[in-house]
Amino acid sequence: MRAEVTSERRHAGRPRLQLLERLAWALAIVLGGAWITARSAAWVSEHRSLDAFRAAASDPAAALPAELAAAAPGIDQRLWAPERIRAYVRALARPAPPPLAVLRIPRLGLEVPVLEGTGEWTLDRAVGHIEGTAGPGDDGNVGIAGHRDGFFRALKDIAPGDEMELALVGKVRHFRVERLSIVGPDDTWVLAPSAKPQLTLVTCHPFYFVGSAPRRFIVHAAAD
Repeated sequence: MRAEVTSERRHAGRPRLQLLERLAWALAIVLGGAWITARSAAWVSEHRSLDAFRAAASDPAAALPAELAAAAPGIDQRLWAPERIRAYVRALARPAPPPLAVLRIPRLGLEVPVLEGTGEWTLDRAVGHIEGTAGPGDDGNVGIAGHRDGFFRALKDIAPGDEMELALVGKVRHFRVERLSIVGPDDTWVLAPSAKPQLTLVTCHPFYFVGSAPRRFIVHAAAD
């Protein structure tokens, strides 16, 4: 009698086990599908960003208004830090405003749009006009900042006598490097107003310092 009862219980428990097994398989399929979908979306997003980066690198003129398109360079990132390249890729997701000017240093092969401000996104995408200094088209001391591991890494090879240009709508301003200096982060005197046309480039120093660089590298140039 007991054997018959035990057998009945076993038979009665089988549908429950089968139901639980089916539910487990269904859950595994759903979770697996969600994982595959998430990974696919990440892959598509990553490759879209890389495609946008390659397109901008091969034709950066597309990001500039027509009157400045002729001044748009090819972007050479061979000296850039990998983290800075990734930041530039992320910055491409947001449309850039029209640049104030295009900075050129012919001997270094540097040519980069100048945007207003020195916020994180601005310096990831271009170089920035320092607020409170003369505008790129005005007389006085024009201050421009850039990242030492991005566009301004080329400044490690700059030298007195090098020519620099600010391409504006309808004109080009010419400057020549007079001297270089390394100062502390609080030495704002390098951006002091000037009665004469000057161009001051600011970046962090040392160029290959790991972490937050403790000094500032300054390029002082006067109108040529």
